[in-house]
Amino acid sequence: MFTEWQRELIEGSRVAHLGTISRDGRPHLVPVCYALSGGRFWVPIDAKPKSGAPLTRVRNIEREPRATLLIDRYDEEWARLAWVRIDCTARVLARGESSAEPLAALRARYRQYERMDLEERPLIELSPERVTGWQWDRGS
Repeated sequence: MFTEWQRELIEGSRVAHLGTISRDGRPHLVPVCYALSGGRFWVPIDAKPKSGAPLTRVRNIEREPRATLLIDRYDEEWARLAWVRIDCTARVLARGESSAEPLAALRARYRQYERMDLEERPLIELSPERVTGWQWDRGS
């Protein structure tokens, strides 16, 4: 599904931007940690400080499962510019307990997750449907 350069960008990036659709139809965009496992992207709802209210991204996905994940690279040397946009169907798993492989992939990417009890927290699953991208040096 991904070209070689897209996979390199996905695997080499540390943050993505998750876009969901708000109740009034406006885009809602937030930076997220992610891992690719089993052909799907996984975004944890981790234990970093939150407001305490259900997160807008979770409410949006539960109401409207269409989502987009954008992974990009900016560099002052513009020949290194690139982005990949993955249009997905999203769903929220109430707990990550049955998702051993995705949680292992998240912990391998982010050392901060090694000590977090992600099994007890919600987990967003993103199933890719369409991939588009561009990079300067290939113009594709």
